[in-house]
Amino acid sequence: MALIVHKYGGTSMGSTDRIRNVAKRVAKWARAGHQMVVVPSAMSGETNRLLALAKELAPAKETESYSRELDMLAATGEQASSALLAIALQAEGLESVSYAGWQVPIRTNSAYTKARIESIEDTKVRADLEAGRVVIVTGFQGLDELGNITTLGRGGSDTSAVAVAAAMKADECLIYTDVDGVYTTDPRVVPEARRLKTVSFEEMLEMASMGSKVLQIRSVEFAGKYRVKLRVLSSFTPWDIDINEEAASGTLITFEEDEHMEQAIVSGIAFSRDEAKISVLGVPDKPGIAYQILGAVADANIEVDVIIQNISKDGKTDFSFTVNRGDYAKTVDLLKEEVLPKLGAQEVVGDTKICKVSIVGIGMRSHVGVASKMFRVLSEEGINIQMISTSEIKTSVVIDEKYMELAVRALHKAFELEQAPA
Repeated sequence: MALIVHKYGGTSMGSTDRIRNVAKRVAKWARAGHQMVVVPSAMSGETNRLLALAKELAPAKETESYSRELDMLAATGEQASSALLAIALQAEGLESVSYAGWQVPIRTNSAYTKARIESIEDTKVRADLEAGRVVIVTGFQGLDELGNITTLGRGGSDTSAVAVAAAMKADECLIYTDVDGVYTTDPRVVPEARRLKTVSFEEMLEMASMGSKVLQIRSVEFAGKYRVKLRVLSSFTPWDIDINEEAASGTLITFEEDEHMEQAIVSGIAFSRDEAKISVLGVPDKPGIAYQILGAVADANIEVDVIIQNISKDGKTDFSFTVNRGDYAKTVDLLKEEVLPKLGAQEVVGDTKICKVSIVGIGMRSHVGVASKMFRVLSEEGINIQMISTSEIKTSVVIDEKYMELAVRALHKAFELEQAPA
């Protein structure tokens, strides 16, 4: 008997018929002798509907109190889908029970709308499993030390599922989505994109952080840190597919030392439209300037990505960085109100019409010239590079948003990603 965690996305839970199919699939695994914990997302579109209602009623300026109520509101979506799945499982003849994150409890910090999991109490869940019940735990949410409901940010159900799997030392965590695995890039942009049978945690981490929407980045971080065996597969295969075939389908996210890994130089191309560039102009070029700018941004719980500081001229320099587009206005206001007056900088300018395109691959460690090939391909397409960021296994560029799909298609072709490695 194995302990298995299933996670189902919003489209998998999008209607009563789909919830019924999820219940039949979970029941199949339970009847095969496995202990089952299921983490569902809210029904497709429900979180957006709830947040749109909040936006209609929102105060002029977002406050922590407003963010707290957003979490109270958004958490109800997963609570509804979890209860519905428990009911559907009971209709299948299985004992089942659903818990909200605060009932487990899943403990988090107090960063409303993007909280981080700190611990999970598994006593109640284990008791139910030992009693033969299927346990359903709401994804996306938890409880802070003051007893407030918190949510984990977009895609947070992935993180919940992997965290539960890690806390309970599950044998495997299966992430069921509306795609049948991890692809070399988004097939909607490049129809020739190819599904990867395996991908390393490092590559998946880079692809998630660079914009691949298959998994939330924190879920991959959890899986890598706690060595959770993770598989991404489709919930739209027939529920009665042979369980052994299902258990070997999709994409296995594994460790680099796996000798059966596909050894491509570049494994995939990730991209993100949700980017904005901010430049602080005329900054005094002196020690500690980066901290004065980015420290204030970090204190506001805003994540910064690509960073560039230009060469000094006449004792002044320009400092540029990217943030999520949703944090753009908040960041600019913060810089103008709190940072610029202290720095004596000239002005803050920004651009929300940018995107980030990244090539990712473990093979980049041992091959030279990969980044230069990327730059040449973009140059031949007439695409100007505004910013560059690199690591051992990825190179990212910030470009004009209108060239994003052209860049992805050209790079996918240039690195021959439609072909399986030998």
